[in-house]
Amino acid sequence: MVRKISILGSTGSIGTQTLSVVDQFPDKFKITGLSARSNINLLEQQIRKYRPQAAAVLLPEKARELKKRLRDVNTAVLAGEEGLKTLAAWPDTELVIVALVGFSGLEPTLVALREGKALALANKESLVVGGELIMTEARAQNITIIPVDSEHSAIFQCLRAGNENEIEKIILTASGGPFLGWSEKELACVQPCQALKHPNWAMGAKVTIDSATLMNKGFEVLEAHWLFSLELEKIDVVVHPESIIHSMVEFVDGSIIAQMSFPSMLFPIQYALTYPERWRNSLPRLKWEQLRSINFLLPDHKTFPCLSYAYQAGKTGGTMPAVLNAANEVAVEGFLENRIPFSHIPIVLEEVMSKHSVKQNPSLQDIIEADAWGRQEGSNFLQK
Repeated sequence: MVRKISILGSTGSIGTQTLSVVDQFPDKFKITGLSARSNINLLEQQIRKYRPQAAAVLLPEKARELKKRLRDVNTAVLAGEEGLKTLAAWPDTELVIVALVGFSGLEPTLVALREGKALALANKESLVVGGELIMTEARAQNITIIPVDSEHSAIFQCLRAGNENEIEKIILTASGGPFLGWSEKELACVQPCQALKHPNWAMGAKVTIDSATLMNKGFEVLEAHWLFSLELEKIDVVVHPESIIHSMVEFVDGSIIAQMSFPSMLFPIQYALTYPERWRNSLPRLKWEQLRSINFLLPDHKTFPCLSYAYQAGKTGGTMPAVLNAANEVAVEGFLENRIPFSHIPIVLEEVMSKHSVKQNPSLQDIIEADAWGRQEGSNFLQK
């Protein structure tokens, strides 16, 4: 049986790797929808190869240009945020892979759930800012969200070894990024080209910088809080530089179940596409004789305070996580554009969070407004 899938964010790192998994099983999947923010050159190539029923481009002017290019192809070209939401609800689609970056993933995720689509989620920010809305909708539709992040996929797989009431805690592993062991003084001189060189993973620019600041791990803590209905106190983070163990679950009897594999996103992506089954593939296997050591360290919260800010935002709740995410997106963009030093990213977050008046039990509109406020405050602070 062929499974019909749409990929929101098909030109990014997760999107392109998802298509490479699809290529390994061409008789198992049919692409019904693809989307991009602005990279219409790659999107056009993907459309001509996979011939989806529809494609969406977030930037309207780019959508118009793509439509002209595709006069000879029978693919509907949609534009803007409404186009993304239309694609998320596309009638023939069975599984929606949300691989969008940042806040833009929230509304399409909610739309896909409301339409009863199976959902594979690689957009952690949507759960960070709107976790309660998303999980409420998933429960109402009786949909199990399949996580694509390697850490949450690992937890998801480990939990099959026990029952929900048997969980003592979960342990998210972090590589530590490219600056593991660096001092605050050394971080002040970091250049974007250095921060974009992750030692283990090939990812998009935004998530790579978040990994370097440990903000990505902070977001993953909040994502795990919602996905697995666990208190923040039951979610630990350990630094594991080798990125072989992708995360662990400790059960009440002291047993710890770990998920291990070669560090490649192709493993969790394939699992999300084939769940609840496992399919044989040609991906690289671990070679135990080559593993010289497996190390674990506690994260350095003082040098990398973004992780602490995520816990703080999660405990505060309400609109605070949305403001944290918004300020972080602004700060990361500012760093990549050489407008602020790397060490100022957490300073921006602390400043914006300190000014926010939290609204509890937020609606979607409240979250949208908090996001806009956080971006404006972050931008104002950068201009200083």
